[in-house]
Amino acid sequence: MQKLLVKKMRENAVLPVRGTVGSAGLDLCACLGAPVHLAPGEIVKVPTGVAIGIGDPGYVGLVFARSGLSSKHGIALANGVGVIDSDYTGEIFVPLVNNSVMRYTVRDGDRIAQLCVMPVCPVQMCETDVLEPTGRGAGGFGSTGYQADQTEGK
Repeated sequence: MQKLLVKKMRENAVLPVRGTVGSAGLDLCACLGAPVHLAPGEIVKVPTGVAIGIGDPGYVGLVFARSGLSSKHGIALANGVGVIDSDYTGEIFVPLVNNSVMRYTVRDGDRIAQLCVMPVCPVQMCETDVLEPTGRGAGGFGSTGYQADQTEGK
């Protein structure tokens, strides 16, 4: 099992924990002196009060949105997924965006994101003029899910 060192950067910080035994991610909580109000469309970097020490370059910390916050309140990560490199040891901030039409309040201790530590596959870059052919080729967005009978107006 990979060890994750966690350091409190602020006195009122909540250490990341798994909500259940089967949870893939560790809950990250807001560490605030006062509530933060996100207006519709607003982005705010919310401090967590914790820093982590992954140490091993074979791992990365990935910060994901909490599904309940996004599906119920429209609160998501402004950057989609946050990447915490193995050599970053500063405080973790979570950039939240309010995608709803209602103001949302984040309070001290609220669970705002989840952290997963995952292996990284290091690669060696090799420039080439030719790539091996595949069945998909250069087919981009939606190229594998299109069905001819699903057209507009049906």
